[in-house]
Amino acid sequence: MRLRALLDTDALGLRLLGGEDELDRTVRGVMTTDLRDPSRYLSGGELVLTGLAWRRDAGDSEPFVRILVQAGVAALAAGEAELGDIPDDLVLACARHRLPLFAVHESVAFATITEHVVRQVSGERAGDLAAVVDRHRRMMTSGPAGGGPDVVLDLLGSDLDLRAWVLSPTGRLIAGSKVAGPALPVETCARLAAEHLAATRTGRRGPHRVQLHGTTYSLFPIRSSGRSPQAARDVRETVLSDWLLAVEADAGDWPGERLDLLQGVTQLIAVERDRRDAARTVRRRLAQEVLELVQTGAAPAEIAARLRVAAPVLLPGLGAAPHWQVVVARVEWNGDEVEGGPVAQSLLEEVLVDPLATGPEPSDRIAVAHSGDEAIALVPLPAVATEHDGSETGLLADALLQSVREPLSAGLDDDGRLTLGVSAAVHSAEGLRGALEEARHARRVAAARTGRVCAAGHQELASHVLLLPFVPDDVRRAFTARLLDPLKDYDRRHRAELIPTLEAFLDCDGSWTRCATRLHLHVNTLRYRVGRIEQLTGRDLSRLEDKLDFFLALRMS
Repeated sequence: MRLRALLDTDALGLRLLGGEDELDRTVRGVMTTDLRDPSRYLSGGELVLTGLAWRRDAGDSEPFVRILVQAGVAALAAGEAELGDIPDDLVLACARHRLPLFAVHESVAFATITEHVVRQVSGERAGDLAAVVDRHRRMMTSGPAGGGPDVVLDLLGSDLDLRAWVLSPTGRLIAGSKVAGPALPVETCARLAAEHLAATRTGRRGPHRVQLHGTTYSLFPIRSSGRSPQAARDVRETVLSDWLLAVEADAGDWPGERLDLLQGVTQLIAVERDRRDAARTVRRRLAQEVLELVQTGAAPAEIAARLRVAAPVLLPGLGAAPHWQVVVARVEWNGDEVEGGPVAQSLLEEVLVDPLATGPEPSDRIAVAHSGDEAIALVPLPAVATEHDGSETGLLADALLQSVREPLSAGLDDDGRLTLGVSAAVHSAEGLRGALEEARHARRVAAARTGRVCAAGHQELASHVLLLPFVPDDVRRAFTARLLDPLKDYDRRHRAELIPTLEAFLDCDGSWTRCATRLHLHVNTLRYRVGRIEQLTGRDLSRLEDKLDFFLALRMS
Protein backbone atom coordinates (compact mmCIF):
# COMPACT_ATOMS: atom_id res chain seq x y z
CA MET A 1 0.00 0.00 0.00
CA ARG A 2 1.04 3.63 -0.49
CA LEU A 3 1.59 6.18 2.26
CA ARG A 4 -0.99 8.38 0.56
CA ALA A 5 -3.66 5.77 1.33
CA LEU A 6 -3.04 6.17 5.07
CA LEU A 7 -4.05 9.83 4.95
CA ASP A 8 -7.23 8.92 3.09
CA THR A 9 -8.37 6.71 6.00
CA ASP A 10 -9.99 9.04 8.54
CA ALA A 11 -10.28 6.37 11.23
CA LEU A 12 -6.48 6.25 11.55
CA GLY A 13 -6.30 9.83 12.82
CA LEU A 14 -3.04 10.64 10.97
CA ARG A 15 -1.91 14.20 10.27
CA LEU A 16 0.96 14.85 7.85
CA LEU A 17 3.75 17.03 9.29
CA GLY A 18 6.23 16.71 6.44
CA GLY A 19 7.17 14.70 3.37
CA GLU A 20 4.37 15.62 0.96
CA ASP A 21 6.62 14.72 -2.00
CA GLU A 22 7.24 11.18 -0.68
CA LEU A 23 3.66 9.97 -0.25
CA ASP A 24 3.92 7.48 -3.12
CA ARG A 25 6.34 5.34 -1.11
CA THR A 26 5.25 1.74 -0.63
CA VAL A 27 4.55 0.45 2.90
CA ARG A 28 5.59 -3.21 3.30
CA GLY A 29 4.96 -3.54 7.04
CA VAL A 30 4.54 -1.75 10.35
CA MET A 31 6.61 -1.70 13.53
CA THR A 32 6.07 -0.12 16.95
CA THR A 33 9.21 0.90 18.84
CA ASP A 34 10.50 3.19 21.56
CA LEU A 35 14.09 1.96 21.26
CA ARG A 36 16.73 4.59 20.55
CA ASP A 37 18.24 2.25 17.95
CA PRO A 38 15.68 -0.17 16.48
CA SER A 39 17.77 -0.93 13.37
CA ARG A 40 18.22 -4.63 14.19
CA TYR A 41 14.45 -5.11 13.88
CA LEU A 42 14.02 -3.20 10.60
CA SER A 43 14.22 -4.70 7.13
CA GLY A 44 13.02 -1.74 5.04
CA GLY A 45 9.66 -0.41 3.91
CA GLU A 46 8.08 -0.21 7.37
CA LEU A 47 5.78 2.44 8.81
CA VAL A 48 7.41 3.01 12.21
CA LEU A 49 5.09 3.93 15.10
CA THR A 50 6.62 5.51 18.19
CA GLY A 51 5.40 6.98 21.44
CA LEU A 52 8.60 9.10 21.68
CA ALA A 53 9.76 7.49 24.94
CA TRP A 54 13.25 7.30 23.40
CA ARG A 55 13.49 11.13 23.23
CA ARG A 56 15.12 12.71 26.27
CA ASP A 57 16.15 16.01 24.70
CA ALA A 58 16.22 17.74 21.31
CA GLY A 59 19.58 16.19 20.39
CA ASP A 60 18.05 12.69 20.26
CA SER A 61 15.88 13.30 17.19
CA GLU A 62 18.63 13.60 14.57
CA PRO A 63 20.37 10.23 15.29
CA PHE A 64 17.02 8.44 15.63
CA VAL A 65 15.79 9.67 12.24
CA ARG A 66 19.16 8.93 10.63
CA ILE A 67 18.95 5.30 11.83
CA LEU A 68 15.45 4.93 10.36
CA VAL A 69 16.51 6.38 7.00
CA GLN A 70 19.56 4.12 6.80
CA ALA A 71 17.29 1.14 7.46
CA GLY A 72 15.06 2.19 4.56
CA VAL A 73 11.79 2.73 6.44
CA ALA A 74 8.89 4.24 4.52
CA ALA A 75 7.72 6.78 7.13
CA LEU A 76 7.55 7.67 10.82
CA ALA A 77 4.33 8.16 12.80
CA ALA A 78 4.68 9.75 16.27
CA GLY A 79 1.98 9.62 18.93
CA GLU A 80 0.74 12.82 20.57
CA ALA A 81 -0.33 11.10 23.79
CA GLU A 82 3.06 11.44 25.55
CA LEU A 83 4.19 15.00 24.71
CA GLY A 84 1.15 16.58 23.09
CA ASP A 85 2.48 18.34 19.99
CA ILE A 86 5.26 16.61 18.07
CA PRO A 87 8.61 18.33 18.95
CA ASP A 88 9.98 20.74 16.34
CA ASP A 89 13.41 19.06 16.44
CA LEU A 90 11.85 15.81 15.21
CA VAL A 91 9.93 17.61 12.46
CA LEU A 92 13.14 19.32 11.27
CA ALA A 93 15.20 16.11 11.40
CA CYS A 94 12.61 14.30 9.27
CA ALA A 95 12.55 17.18 6.80
CA ARG A 96 16.37 17.15 6.50
CA HIS A 97 16.37 13.42 5.71
CA ARG A 98 13.21 13.51 3.54
CA LEU A 99 11.45 11.07 5.85
CA PRO A 100 7.64 11.49 5.83
CA LEU A 101 6.34 12.26 9.32
CA PHE A 102 2.81 11.74 10.62
CA ALA A 103 1.28 12.75 13.93
CA VAL A 104 -1.05 10.20 15.55
CA HIS A 105 -3.94 11.69 17.48
CA GLU A 106 -3.97 10.67 21.14
CA SER A 107 -7.41 9.07 20.73
CA VAL A 108 -6.09 6.54 18.20
CA ALA A 109 -4.38 3.36 19.45
CA PHE A 110 -1.31 2.13 17.65
CA ALA A 111 -3.06 -1.26 17.50
CA THR A 112 -5.72 0.28 15.22
CA ILE A 113 -3.08 1.51 12.76
CA THR A 114 -1.17 -1.76 12.99
CA GLU A 115 -4.22 -3.88 12.25
CA HIS A 116 -5.23 -1.70 9.30
CA VAL A 117 -1.78 -1.68 7.68
CA VAL A 118 -1.17 -5.39 8.23
CA ARG A 119 -4.57 -6.26 6.77
CA GLN A 120 -3.86 -4.17 3.66
CA VAL A 121 -0.27 -5.34 3.21
CA SER A 122 -1.12 -9.00 3.88
CA GLY A 123 -3.79 -8.86 1.19
CA GLU A 124 -1.29 -7.44 -1.31
CA ARG A 125 1.30 -10.04 -0.31
CA ALA A 126 -1.24 -12.79 -0.76
CA GLY A 127 -1.86 -11.57 -4.32
CA ASP A 128 1.89 -11.44 -5.04
CA LEU A 129 2.32 -14.90 -3.54
CA ALA A 130 -0.54 -16.31 -5.60
CA ALA A 131 1.17 -15.01 -8.76
CA VAL A 132 4.47 -16.62 -7.74
CA VAL A 133 2.80 -19.92 -6.93
CA ASP A 134 0.84 -19.91 -10.21
CA ARG A 135 3.96 -19.12 -12.24
CA HIS A 136 5.85 -22.03 -10.71
CA ARG A 137 2.86 -24.33 -11.17
CA ARG A 138 2.73 -23.46 -14.86
CA MET A 139 6.47 -24.06 -15.07
CA MET A 140 6.03 -27.51 -13.55
CA THR A 141 2.99 -28.47 -15.67
CA SER A 142 4.65 -27.34 -18.91
CA GLY A 143 7.34 -30.00 -18.52
CA PRO A 144 7.35 -33.70 -17.68
CA ALA A 145 6.77 -32.97 -13.98
CA GLY A 146 3.01 -32.40 -14.36
CA GLY A 147 1.74 -32.57 -10.77
CA GLY A 148 4.93 -32.09 -8.79
CA PRO A 149 7.65 -34.37 -7.37
CA ASP A 150 5.41 -37.43 -7.12
CA VAL A 151 4.71 -37.43 -10.85
CA VAL A 152 8.42 -37.06 -11.65
CA LEU A 153 9.19 -40.01 -9.41
CA ASP A 154 6.37 -42.03 -11.00
CA LEU A 155 8.01 -41.45 -14.40
CA LEU A 156 11.32 -42.70 -13.05
CA GLY A 157 9.58 -45.84 -11.86
CA SER A 158 7.49 -46.53 -14.97
CA ASP A 159 10.01 -45.55 -17.66
CA LEU A 160 13.36 -46.38 -16.04
CA ASP A 161 12.30 -48.94 -13.42
CA LEU A 162 13.92 -46.79 -10.68
CA ARG A 163 12.51 -46.60 -7.16
CA ALA A 164 13.12 -43.09 -5.83
CA TRP A 165 12.16 -40.83 -2.92
CA VAL A 166 12.64 -37.17 -2.02
CA LEU A 167 13.85 -36.65 1.56
CA SER A 168 14.31 -33.59 3.75
CA PRO A 169 17.73 -32.95 5.35
CA THR A 170 16.44 -34.58 8.55
CA GLY A 171 15.29 -37.70 6.67
CA ARG A 172 11.55 -36.93 6.55
CA LEU A 173 9.80 -38.32 3.47
CA ILE A 174 8.73 -35.46 1.18
CA ALA A 175 7.61 -37.50 -1.84
CA GLY A 176 7.75 -41.01 -3.27
CA SER A 177 6.50 -42.62 -6.45
CA LYS A 178 3.35 -44.73 -6.36
CA VAL A 179 5.23 -47.49 -8.17
CA ALA A 180 8.11 -47.45 -5.68
CA GLY A 181 6.39 -49.97 -3.47
CA PRO A 182 6.21 -49.67 0.32
CA ALA A 183 7.43 -46.43 1.86
CA LEU A 184 10.97 -46.43 3.18
CA PRO A 185 11.17 -47.12 6.93
CA VAL A 186 11.77 -44.02 9.06
CA GLU A 187 15.09 -45.43 10.26
CA THR A 188 16.28 -45.94 6.67
CA CYS A 189 15.30 -42.37 5.70
CA ALA A 190 17.21 -40.95 8.68
CA ARG A 191 20.29 -43.04 7.85
CA LEU A 192 20.25 -41.98 4.18
CA ALA A 193 19.95 -38.32 5.19
CA ALA A 194 22.86 -38.74 7.62
CA GLU A 195 25.04 -40.36 4.97
CA HIS A 196 24.19 -37.61 2.49
CA LEU A 197 24.97 -34.81 4.96
CA ALA A 198 28.24 -36.46 6.02
CA ALA A 199 29.34 -36.84 2.38
CA THR A 200 28.37 -33.25 1.58
CA ARG A 201 30.41 -31.96 4.52
CA THR A 202 33.50 -33.74 3.20
CA GLY A 203 33.15 -31.84 -0.07
CA ARG A 204 32.50 -34.92 -2.22
CA ARG A 205 30.39 -34.30 -5.30
CA GLY A 206 27.12 -36.16 -5.72
CA PRO A 207 25.69 -38.57 -6.34
CA HIS A 208 26.80 -40.25 -3.11
CA ARG A 209 26.50 -44.06 -3.03
CA VAL A 210 25.42 -45.78 0.18
CA GLN A 211 24.74 -49.43 0.97
CA LEU A 212 22.17 -50.25 3.66
CA HIS A 213 20.99 -53.76 4.53
CA GLY A 214 22.34 -55.11 1.23
CA THR A 215 20.67 -52.41 -0.90
CA THR A 216 22.60 -49.71 -2.75
CA TYR A 217 21.21 -46.17 -2.89
CA SER A 218 22.48 -43.20 -4.89
CA LEU A 219 21.88 -39.81 -3.28
CA PHE A 220 21.52 -36.67 -5.41
CA PRO A 221 21.42 -33.18 -3.84
CA ILE A 222 18.40 -31.01 -4.73
CA ARG A 223 19.54 -27.43 -4.75
CA SER A 224 17.55 -24.25 -5.26
CA SER A 225 16.71 -23.94 -8.96
CA GLY A 226 18.51 -20.60 -9.14
CA ARG A 227 21.67 -21.65 -7.30
CA SER A 228 24.68 -23.45 -8.66
CA PRO A 229 26.84 -25.67 -6.40
CA GLN A 230 29.35 -22.80 -6.20
CA ALA A 231 26.78 -20.10 -5.34
CA ALA A 232 26.99 -20.59 -1.58
CA ARG A 233 30.14 -19.17 -0.07
CA ASP A 234 30.33 -22.07 2.36
CA VAL A 235 28.67 -25.50 2.22
CA ARG A 236 27.52 -24.98 5.81
CA GLU A 237 25.12 -22.27 4.61
CA THR A 238 22.91 -24.84 2.85
CA VAL A 239 23.88 -28.32 4.05
CA LEU A 240 21.09 -28.41 6.66
CA SER A 241 18.36 -27.12 4.36
CA ASP A 242 18.73 -28.85 0.97
CA TRP A 243 16.46 -31.75 0.02
CA LEU A 244 17.91 -34.91 -1.51
CA LEU A 245 16.79 -37.48 -4.07
CA ALA A 246 17.42 -41.09 -2.99
CA VAL A 247 17.41 -43.62 -5.85
CA GLU A 248 17.53 -47.36 -5.22
CA ALA A 249 20.34 -48.05 -7.68
CA ASP A 250 24.11 -47.84 -8.04
CA ALA A 251 24.80 -44.78 -10.19
CA GLY A 252 28.51 -45.56 -10.29
CA ASP A 253 28.25 -47.42 -13.59
CA TRP A 254 25.55 -45.28 -15.22
CA PRO A 255 26.20 -43.71 -18.63
CA GLY A 256 26.48 -39.94 -18.78
CA GLU A 257 23.04 -39.59 -20.40
CA ARG A 258 21.28 -41.22 -17.46
CA LEU A 259 23.21 -39.11 -14.94
CA ASP A 260 22.22 -36.00 -16.89
CA LEU A 261 18.59 -37.14 -16.81
CA LEU A 262 18.66 -37.53 -13.02
CA GLN A 263 20.28 -34.11 -12.66
CA GLY A 264 17.39 -32.73 -14.72
CA VAL A 265 14.93 -34.47 -12.41
CA THR A 266 16.52 -32.80 -9.38
CA GLN A 267 16.17 -29.43 -11.13
CA LEU A 268 12.46 -30.02 -11.74
CA ILE A 269 11.97 -30.97 -8.09
CA ALA A 270 13.96 -27.87 -7.10
CA VAL A 271 11.36 -25.74 -8.91
CA GLU A 272 8.67 -27.27 -6.71
CA ARG A 273 10.85 -26.68 -3.64
CA ASP A 274 11.24 -23.03 -4.59
CA ARG A 275 7.50 -22.69 -5.11
CA ARG A 276 6.82 -23.97 -1.62
CA ASP A 277 9.56 -21.80 -0.16
CA ALA A 278 7.90 -18.77 -1.78
CA ALA A 279 4.70 -19.65 0.06
CA ARG A 280 6.68 -19.86 3.28
CA THR A 281 7.95 -16.27 3.01
CA VAL A 282 4.57 -14.87 4.07
CA ARG A 283 4.56 -16.93 7.27
CA ARG A 284 8.17 -15.99 7.96
CA ARG A 285 7.38 -12.30 7.56
CA LEU A 286 4.35 -12.52 9.83
CA ALA A 287 6.43 -14.33 12.46
CA GLN A 288 9.10 -11.62 12.18
CA GLU A 289 6.52 -8.87 12.70
CA VAL A 290 4.99 -10.56 15.76
CA LEU A 291 8.46 -11.22 17.18
CA GLU A 292 9.45 -7.56 16.76
CA LEU A 293 6.36 -6.48 18.69
CA VAL A 294 7.08 -8.99 21.47
CA GLN A 295 10.77 -8.07 21.77
CA THR A 296 10.15 -4.33 21.79
CA GLY A 297 7.58 -4.59 24.60
CA ALA A 298 4.52 -3.68 22.55
CA ALA A 299 1.17 -3.73 24.31
CA PRO A 300 -0.53 -7.14 24.37
CA ALA A 301 -3.47 -5.61 22.49
CA GLU A 302 -1.18 -4.75 19.57
CA ILE A 303 0.31 -8.24 19.53
CA ALA A 304 -3.15 -9.79 19.73
CA ALA A 305 -4.30 -7.60 16.83
CA ARG A 306 -1.38 -8.77 14.72
CA LEU A 307 -2.10 -12.40 15.57
CA ARG A 308 -5.75 -11.98 14.56
CA VAL A 309 -4.67 -10.67 11.17
CA ALA A 310 -2.10 -13.49 10.83
CA ALA A 311 -4.53 -16.24 11.87
CA PRO A 312 -5.75 -17.12 8.33
CA VAL A 313 -2.13 -17.75 7.28
CA LEU A 314 -0.80 -19.36 10.45
CA LEU A 315 -3.95 -21.35 11.20
CA PRO A 316 -5.53 -22.29 7.86
CA GLY A 317 -8.94 -23.81 8.50
CA LEU A 318 -8.75 -23.44 12.28
CA GLY A 319 -9.54 -19.77 12.84
CA ALA A 320 -7.86 -19.33 16.25
CA ALA A 321 -5.32 -20.92 18.56
CA PRO A 322 -6.07 -20.92 22.29
CA HIS A 323 -2.44 -21.72 23.11
CA TRP A 324 1.00 -20.80 21.77
CA GLN A 325 4.51 -22.08 22.38
CA VAL A 326 7.83 -20.47 21.53
CA VAL A 327 10.79 -22.53 20.33
CA VAL A 328 14.27 -20.99 20.05
CA ALA A 329 17.08 -22.64 18.10
CA ARG A 330 20.66 -21.62 17.50
CA VAL A 331 23.17 -23.08 15.05
CA GLU A 332 26.77 -22.20 15.83
CA TRP A 333 29.78 -23.02 13.70
CA ASN A 334 33.42 -22.82 14.72
CA GLY A 335 34.58 -19.39 13.65
CA ASP A 336 32.18 -16.57 12.76
CA GLU A 337 32.33 -16.54 8.96
CA VAL A 338 28.98 -18.36 8.54
CA GLU A 339 25.74 -16.71 9.63
CA GLY A 340 23.78 -19.23 11.66
CA GLY A 341 20.37 -17.51 11.69
CA PRO A 342 19.09 -18.51 8.22
CA VAL A 343 20.41 -22.05 8.73
CA ALA A 344 18.64 -22.30 12.09
CA GLN A 345 15.45 -20.87 10.58
CA SER A 346 15.30 -23.46 7.79
CA LEU A 347 16.22 -26.24 10.18
CA LEU A 348 13.67 -25.28 12.82
CA GLU A 349 10.92 -25.22 10.20
CA GLU A 350 11.78 -28.83 9.44
CA VAL A 351 12.35 -30.01 13.02
CA LEU A 352 8.90 -28.79 14.11
CA VAL A 353 7.15 -31.06 11.61
CA ASP A 354 6.07 -34.51 12.83
CA PRO A 355 8.74 -36.89 11.44
CA LEU A 356 5.99 -39.34 10.48
CA ALA A 357 4.17 -36.71 8.40
CA THR A 358 4.83 -36.97 4.67
CA GLY A 359 4.92 -34.22 2.08
CA PRO A 360 5.76 -30.52 2.56
CA GLU A 361 2.27 -29.37 3.61
CA PRO A 362 2.55 -30.13 7.39
CA SER A 363 4.90 -27.15 7.71
CA ASP A 364 2.13 -24.75 6.61
CA ARG A 365 1.31 -23.82 10.22
CA ILE A 366 4.89 -23.17 11.28
CA ALA A 367 6.09 -19.55 11.39
CA VAL A 368 9.80 -19.05 12.07
CA ALA A 369 11.73 -15.79 12.19
CA HIS A 370 15.43 -15.29 12.73
CA SER A 371 17.52 -12.62 14.41
CA GLY A 372 21.30 -12.88 14.25
CA ASP A 373 22.27 -16.51 14.83
CA GLU A 374 18.97 -17.29 16.54
CA ALA A 375 15.76 -18.68 15.01
CA ILE A 376 12.46 -18.24 16.85
CA ALA A 377 9.29 -20.19 16.09
CA LEU A 378 5.80 -19.14 17.09
CA VAL A 379 3.88 -22.43 17.25
CA PRO A 380 0.07 -22.39 17.49
CA LEU A 381 -1.46 -25.20 19.50
CA PRO A 382 -5.17 -25.69 18.77
CA ALA A 383 -5.32 -28.08 21.75
CA VAL A 384 -3.03 -28.74 24.69
CA ALA A 385 -3.12 -32.02 26.60
CA THR A 386 -3.33 -31.99 30.38
CA GLU A 387 -1.34 -34.36 32.56
CA HIS A 388 -2.76 -36.11 35.65
CA ASP A 389 -1.08 -33.53 37.89
CA GLY A 390 -2.85 -30.69 36.08
CA SER A 391 0.21 -29.49 34.17
CA GLU A 392 -0.18 -28.79 30.46
CA THR A 393 1.97 -30.31 27.75
CA GLY A 394 2.58 -29.31 24.17
CA LEU A 395 5.80 -29.67 22.23
CA LEU A 396 8.47 -31.55 24.19
CA ALA A 397 12.11 -30.64 23.62
CA ASP A 398 13.56 -34.16 23.58
CA ALA A 399 10.80 -35.49 21.32
CA LEU A 400 11.53 -32.80 18.72
CA LEU A 401 15.11 -34.01 18.26
CA GLN A 402 14.70 -37.72 18.86
CA SER A 403 14.33 -38.80 15.24
CA VAL A 404 16.59 -36.15 13.68
CA ARG A 405 19.61 -36.35 15.97
CA GLU A 406 21.57 -38.78 13.75
CA PRO A 407 21.33 -36.89 10.43
CA LEU A 408 21.81 -33.48 12.05
CA SER A 409 24.90 -34.65 13.94
CA ALA A 410 26.33 -35.80 10.61
CA GLY A 411 25.59 -32.46 8.98
CA LEU A 412 27.08 -30.49 11.87
CA ASP A 413 30.16 -32.75 11.76
CA ASP A 414 32.83 -31.67 14.25
CA ASP A 415 32.52 -27.89 13.85
CA GLY A 416 28.84 -27.13 14.44
CA ARG A 417 26.24 -27.28 17.20
CA LEU A 418 22.45 -27.08 17.35
CA THR A 419 20.86 -26.06 20.65
CA LEU A 420 17.13 -25.73 21.14
CA GLY A 421 14.83 -24.44 23.90
CA VAL A 422 11.07 -24.87 24.28
CA SER A 423 8.74 -22.71 26.37
CA ALA A 424 5.61 -23.77 28.17
CA ALA A 425 2.28 -23.17 26.44
CA VAL A 426 0.78 -19.71 27.01
CA HIS A 427 -2.89 -18.81 26.71
CA SER A 428 -2.71 -15.36 25.15
CA ALA A 429 -0.54 -12.77 23.43
CA GLU A 430 0.21 -11.29 26.86
CA GLY A 431 2.32 -14.31 27.77
CA LEU A 432 4.43 -14.42 24.60
CA ARG A 433 7.24 -12.21 25.92
CA GLY A 434 7.65 -14.41 28.99
CA ALA A 435 7.49 -17.50 26.76
CA LEU A 436 10.26 -16.09 24.56
CA GLU A 437 12.52 -15.47 27.56
CA GLU A 438 11.70 -18.94 28.89
CA ALA A 439 12.60 -20.59 25.57
CA ARG A 440 15.86 -18.62 25.37
CA HIS A 441 16.80 -19.60 28.91
CA ALA A 442 15.99 -23.25 28.14
CA ARG A 443 18.26 -23.04 25.10
CA ARG A 444 21.09 -21.75 27.31
CA VAL A 445 20.54 -24.76 29.57
CA ALA A 446 20.85 -27.00 26.48
CA ALA A 447 24.00 -25.15 25.39
CA ALA A 448 25.66 -26.01 28.72
CA ARG A 449 25.41 -29.72 27.86
CA THR A 450 27.77 -31.80 25.77
CA GLY A 451 26.88 -33.05 22.32
CA ARG A 452 26.30 -31.68 18.83
CA VAL A 453 22.49 -31.63 19.11
CA CYS A 454 20.97 -30.66 22.47
CA ALA A 455 17.57 -29.47 23.66
CA ALA A 456 15.93 -28.40 26.92
CA GLY A 457 12.34 -27.64 27.82
CA HIS A 458 10.59 -25.38 30.29
CA GLN A 459 10.19 -28.33 32.69
CA GLU A 460 13.94 -28.25 33.33
CA LEU A 461 14.21 -24.59 34.26
CA ALA A 462 13.32 -25.13 37.92
CA SER A 463 16.12 -27.63 38.40
CA HIS A 464 18.58 -24.95 39.56
CA VAL A 465 16.50 -24.62 42.75
CA LEU A 466 17.77 -28.09 43.68
CA LEU A 467 21.28 -26.65 43.94
CA LEU A 468 20.42 -24.03 46.54
CA PRO A 469 20.92 -26.27 49.63
CA PHE A 470 24.52 -26.86 48.49
CA VAL A 471 25.42 -23.17 48.47
CA PRO A 472 27.48 -22.26 51.59
CA ASP A 473 25.56 -20.22 54.18
CA ASP A 474 27.93 -17.24 54.03
CA VAL A 475 27.64 -17.12 50.25
CA ARG A 476 23.84 -17.28 50.48
CA ARG A 477 23.75 -14.49 53.07
CA ALA A 478 26.07 -12.24 51.08
CA PHE A 479 24.16 -12.83 47.85
CA THR A 480 20.71 -12.16 49.32
CA ALA A 481 21.91 -9.19 51.37
CA ARG A 482 23.43 -7.51 48.34
CA LEU A 483 20.19 -7.79 46.36
CA LEU A 484 17.40 -7.66 48.92
CA ASP A 485 18.65 -5.59 51.89
CA PRO A 486 18.30 -2.24 50.06
CA LEU A 487 14.69 -3.15 49.28
CA LYS A 488 13.90 -4.33 52.82
CA ASP A 489 15.39 -1.17 54.31
CA TYR A 490 13.36 0.98 51.95
CA ASP A 491 10.18 -0.95 52.79
CA ARG A 492 10.77 -0.43 56.54
CA ARG A 493 11.24 3.30 56.12
CA HIS A 494 8.53 3.99 53.53
CA ARG A 495 6.13 1.02 53.70
CA ALA A 496 6.56 0.77 49.95
CA GLU A 497 6.05 -3.02 49.61
CA LEU A 498 8.88 -3.39 47.12
CA ILE A 499 9.61 -7.01 48.12
CA PRO A 500 6.00 -8.19 47.57
CA THR A 501 5.95 -6.25 44.31
CA LEU A 502 9.15 -7.95 43.16
CA GLU A 503 7.77 -11.39 44.02
CA ALA A 504 4.53 -10.75 42.15
CA PHE A 505 6.36 -9.30 39.13
CA LEU A 506 8.52 -12.41 38.80
CA ASP A 507 5.54 -14.71 39.32
CA CYS A 508 3.76 -12.95 36.45
CA ASP A 509 6.75 -13.46 34.12
CA GLY A 510 7.32 -9.72 33.89
CA SER A 511 3.81 -9.00 32.60
CA TRP A 512 2.89 -5.46 33.64
CA THR A 513 -0.84 -5.99 33.15
CA ARG A 514 -1.15 -9.26 35.04
CA CYS A 515 1.07 -8.08 37.88
CA ALA A 516 -0.84 -4.81 38.27
CA THR A 517 -4.12 -6.73 38.33
CA ARG A 518 -2.82 -9.17 40.95
CA LEU A 519 -1.60 -6.33 43.20
CA HIS A 520 -4.68 -4.16 42.52
CA LEU A 521 -2.44 -1.34 41.30
CA HIS A 522 -2.47 1.02 38.35
CA VAL A 523 0.19 0.03 35.79
CA ASN A 524 1.96 3.38 36.28
CA THR A 525 2.23 2.72 40.03
CA LEU A 526 3.72 -0.70 39.29
CA ARG A 527 6.21 0.84 36.86
CA TYR A 528 7.23 3.35 39.54
CA ARG A 529 7.84 0.56 42.07
CA VAL A 530 9.84 -1.55 39.61
CA GLY A 531 11.85 1.51 38.67
CA ARG A 532 12.60 2.11 42.36
CA ILE A 533 13.72 -1.54 42.74
CA GLU A 534 16.10 -1.15 39.80
CA GLN A 535 17.41 2.16 41.14
CA LEU A 536 18.11 0.75 44.60
CA THR A 537 19.79 -2.43 43.37
CA GLY A 538 21.43 -1.30 40.14
CA ARG A 539 19.72 -4.16 38.32
CA ASP A 540 17.49 -4.24 35.22
CA LEU A 541 14.34 -6.33 35.50
CA SER A 542 14.02 -6.55 31.72
CA ARG A 543 17.18 -8.71 31.66
CA LEU A 544 16.77 -12.45 32.14
CA GLU A 545 19.99 -12.72 34.19
CA ASP A 546 18.86 -10.09 36.70
CA LYS A 547 15.41 -11.67 36.98
CA LEU A 548 17.04 -15.01 37.74
CA ASP A 549 19.29 -13.45 40.40
CA PHE A 550 16.29 -11.89 42.13
CA PHE A 551 14.40 -15.19 41.91
CA LEU A 552 17.27 -17.07 43.56
CA ALA A 553 17.74 -14.40 46.21
CA LEU A 554 14.05 -14.60 47.17
CA ARG A 555 14.25 -18.40 47.32
CA MET A 556 17.32 -18.27 49.58
CA SER A 557 16.09 -15.52 51.87
